Amino acid sequence: MRLKQSASRLSLLLGALISASPAFSADLMQVYRDALNNDQQYAAARANAEAGREKGPQGLSGLLPTIDASGNTRWTENKYVVKNISQPDKNFNSNGYSVNLTQPLFNWQKFVQYGQGKLQVVQAEATLAQASQDLILRVAQAYFDVLYAKENLNAVRSNKQAIAQQLEQAKKSFEVGTVTITDSQEAQSRFDLAVAQEIAAESDLEVKQYTLRVIVGKDSGELNRLKPQAQLNPPQPAIMDKWVDAAENVSFTVQAQQAATEVAAKEVERTRAGHYPTVEVIGSYGKNIAGFGIVPGDLLETKSSIIGLQVTIPIFQGGYVNSKTREAVANRTASESALESARRSAALGARQSFLGVVNGLAQVRALDAALISSISALESNKLGYEVGVRINIDVLNAEQQVYVTKRDLAKARFDTLLSQLKLKAAVGSLGEDDLQQINPLFEMP
Repeated sequence: MRLKQSASRLSLLLGALISASPAFSADLMQVYRDALNNDQQYAAARANAEAGREKGPQGLSGLLPTIDASGNTRWTENKYVVKNISQPDKNFNSNGYSVNLTQPLFNWQKFVQYGQGKLQVVQAEATLAQASQDLILRVAQAYFDVLYAKENLNAVRSNKQAIAQQLEQAKKSFEVGTVTITDSQEAQSRFDLAVAQEIAAESDLEVKQYTLRVIVGKDSGELNRLKPQAQLNPPQPAIMDKWVDAAENVSFTVQAQQAATEVAAKEVERTRAGHYPTVEVIGSYGKNIAGFGIVPGDLLETKSSIIGLQVTIPIFQGGYVNSKTREAVANRTASESALESARRSAALGARQSFLGVVNGLAQVRALDAALISSISALESNKLGYEVGVRINIDVLNAEQQVYVTKRDLAKARFDTLLSQLKLKAAVGSLGEDDLQQINPLFEMP
């Protein structure tokens, strides 16, 4: 009996402790760090960067000496017949080996290829940096989408609950004869619409949660929500042209394409060098041992050492070099056009993001004021309905306006935050520290 009482008290104590413990929720930084480890798109970008870094050693290898060794062993069987008289067979084994060294002194193709390798490493690093920024933006977008979907669902449910109360009141008023059937029907219509909106909002939330799960690699659970009074800051500097100029010159997409254009230009030089002579230092050492002579077992040992210069002058290759040069020139022109397109896209992205922040802040302020007005209008319509100067549809419209304003305000705040991150990404300065700065704007639900 005492054991049962003790167990019961322990269960109550544990229950009280659990209920008193704060609920766990994931913040923006935790979700981002999970994505760093689990996002397959970013993992592929890191692997591609590792592959790209190998272009440097590969280019350098063409300027370094090459050494190769070879060996052989052969068994020879000889049978001699002189004037129908058989002679002793002379069978013997031959062995040999050689070591060869080649050191380029002048090979313009390989020298240009070395420069291309260094540029390809730069391109790989810039591409990885852009992938890192894209990961931050994708995480933030998915995180904000989940929060907005929850805000939307909460607003829809609140609106549905208010309409349900209004519907119940309209039905009672109709029963006592104080309102017409129209009021009840209008409330029922709004309630049915709210039910449909709730179903759509639930579906949208599920999709947004799964989208975040694809990036993070697991269910993040409950997320920290944006504080109601979170302060959103304007861009610094507050001059759009400075952001645009920076985007055109230092954004990672432009840097990667700039490196690609330089590689294409060097490819023209490399292919033209197919007509140039090459000069190499060559050296070799070899040794051969073979059976020799009349007496079985006689051996002939040969050693050779060679060092010298080898000059190769291409004369005619069937037009291959000229064709490859024309191809490289066309590729260079295409790459130059791609670079200009990258600069224009970067400038456009910077403009859009800058205006997104500036206009977003203004929209948030306007919607804050609109929400206060909408709530006041709802209260006035409810009071007017009670005293008979407003009809049921007026109250329903006012409730709908409050819901729409709350939804639009939440979207404006999330869009402004995302535009701030996109603006920094446009100039290649977006990093983990930027998430650290906005993470305190969120709180546990």
